[in-house]
Amino acid sequence: MSIAQATQAIPTTPASAAAPLPHRKTLRSWLLPISAKNTGIALPLALMDLALLAACMAGAMLARHSAVQVLMSVLAGFMIARLFILGHDACHQSFTPHRKLNRWLGRLLFLPSLTPYSLWDVGHNIVHHGYTNLSGFDFVWQPSTLQAYERMPAWRQWLERAYRSGWAPWLYYLLEIWWKRLYFPSKAVMPTRRGIFVADSLLVSAAAAAWVGGLLAAASATGQSAPWLLAVGFFLPLLVWNALMGFVVYVHHTHTRIAWYDNKKSWSDANPFVSTTVHLSFNSFFGAALHHIMEHTAHHVDMGVPLYRLKQAQAMLEARLPGHIVVQPFSWRWYFDTARRCKLYDFERRQWTDFSGNPSSEPANVQ
Repeated sequence: MSIAQATQAIPTTPASAAAPLPHRKTLRSWLLPISAKNTGIALPLALMDLALLAACMAGAMLARHSAVQVLMSVLAGFMIARLFILGHDACHQSFTPHRKLNRWLGRLLFLPSLTPYSLWDVGHNIVHHGYTNLSGFDFVWQPSTLQAYERMPAWRQWLERAYRSGWAPWLYYLLEIWWKRLYFPSKAVMPTRRGIFVADSLLVSAAAAAWVGGLLAAASATGQSAPWLLAVGFFLPLLVWNALMGFVVYVHHTHTRIAWYDNKKSWSDANPFVSTTVHLSFNSFFGAALHHIMEHTAHHVDMGVPLYRLKQAQAMLEARLPGHIVVQPFSWRWYFDTARRCKLYDFERRQWTDFSGNPSSEPANVQ
């Protein structure tokens, strides 16, 4: 379909909230005119964020006051998240029009977060995007049932409570995603064994070793404590990154109005590329600071929409599909209320429960 044809296919009036969702191919055709990838936009974004990360790291290592070092370390963690978002687009082949350039940029932009590119590609692009909120397939913040929770050993129940407390998204992402599924995953988790998986894990290991080695050299050269410089130059930025990533993937698909499924047909019938995704709205500054990754419905409808077009794409979908897209203004009150309610899941009733199995939300209204 040409861009002109796609533009003509976009409806001029919004669909009724009671009407069934159009097929995903139709939705993607609406986005085609605004999905163009542009190397002239992508490369400056990557260079700017790499430079900002370098500046933050320099501040964390060289600032004369420890409080300033900590502040710059936190900002470095935020910059790691921004670089990861760019690499995430490159891994989707939506950053530039050039496939090989996207692959190399993706690996480079993933290095500060120590993310193996090929393993993220499989776990995120194929599994998460292919089966969003389908239990047994999509593993990202997959909720347990009461029966499964009661069969867990005490230590695992404690972890589940910690993960879903609202205070430990960093722990969830670090253990359940990065350690278990991305960094030299076991055969039980990743039965498919490929040389590129090992190579990418070795690449991030080499990056981590060079990073730590550079900090130790800087400590010796500046007369600073090596443990302190490792803390502010390595561990704290990565902790901030893990906290941001765990938080973002949680709020993208966890909401009292968002359903999970344990039946593939029911999941497919619900048009999950729209119905399982939250648009968490922030003020314009913070939304742009996160490269518009919170405009998440548009991203799941079409992974090919570049992040620098997502705001426009999301606005189009919300204008054409009123009532179908969950739009949630962010507040910490909402976030912790969601964490309080969304502990376990009743797949038969499609509603969240607490850890005792008591309903804590209304059944999801799946159209």
